[in-house]
Amino acid sequence: MQYWVPKALTLGVVLGLSGCSVFTNDAHQKKNYRVHEAVQVPADLEQPYQDQEFKMRVATYDNDQEAKSYRPPQQVLTLAKGSWAEDKEDVARIYFDKNDGIEHLDEFIWRSVESVISSHEASISDDSRSQGKLTTGWYSLIKAEEGWFWETEKEVSRQRFEFVLSQKEHQRTASLQAKLVGYESDEVPLNDLLQQQLEVRAINEVVAEFDYQYRLLQVELRKQQGVLSLDLGFDLDGNAALITLADRSTVMERLSNFLERVNFTVIRIDEDSSEVLVRYEAPENSVWDSIWGEEAPTLAIPDGDYTIKVGTTDDEQTSLTWFDAERNVLDATMMKTLQQGLVEALRNRGLSI
Repeated sequence: MQYWVPKALTLGVVLGLSGCSVFTNDAHQKKNYRVHEAVQVPADLEQPYQDQEFKMRVATYDNDQEAKSYRPPQQVLTLAKGSWAEDKEDVARIYFDKNDGIEHLDEFIWRSVESVISSHEASISDDSRSQGKLTTGWYSLIKAEEGWFWETEKEVSRQRFEFVLSQKEHQRTASLQAKLVGYESDEVPLNDLLQQQLEVRAINEVVAEFDYQYRLLQVELRKQQGVLSLDLGFDLDGNAALITLADRSTVMERLSNFLERVNFTVIRIDEDSSEVLVRYEAPENSVWDSIWGEEAPTLAIPDGDYTIKVGTTDDEQTSLTWFDAERNVLDATMMKTLQQGLVEALRNRGLSI
């Protein structure tokens, strides 16, 4: 009895596969498609009257088997803070407003353009930034599909762009436009839609780099201002972590002292692996502690051993990833609770990392 189940499953799979081969794919045969002929009236009957105004001819349609790319025009992505685009504009252009901390908006935009060119390992063929123009060397925006490791990587096409920067008289708003000035490809011919997609893609790369550079600038400004920071974020592995502005070496030096003042016991500091092993025991506060204002902060986490992994994020901030005694990463809910408790302790007791 127990053998009929796998046999039935095997038979079902075989029948299903064989059934797929029964039906031919008539939708892709190399023949013309023709609508049904009009109804033929027998010779012994009178042909009904048909108004010529509504008479429709029998049409034929050619079956074109070539794959067509029906893609909408590319859109300028206003991802960076202070960036915006005009509606229904037929050129690849982005506008930037001067955000806090940026001294010279035009120089900040040009640095973003240079960084994009460097990421493609390309060069600058014509540097006319004094006239608001910069022309790139050849590089490829269209990435070839990855094949097997023994296959040679194939370049689909390569392009050259001219970036045009215009700034308002008040110098608090600037626009950047990308123009395709060179295109080479043996396989993909250039048309208006492809040109628009390439130009907008070139602009979007600059917008993403502008956003990244400005986030780095914000980090530096907050460091200089000494803003208290212990935010919730993610480490390089995507795990929930505490994020601080202090650099990694500074955190390793000061973390143990900070944790001891919020009722952690530091067991071991491993400089090689950038890990700190600690033990937490919730304090037993008395009535007198609350009266004299010496009540120790209590964190809403279980008592026990924890390992803190100190790392660096993409934007050069420092991440603190917490593991429990079984080396399981604390989930986002637990990290949020921990972050709220630590921030409250930092503010109430005037502590810092």
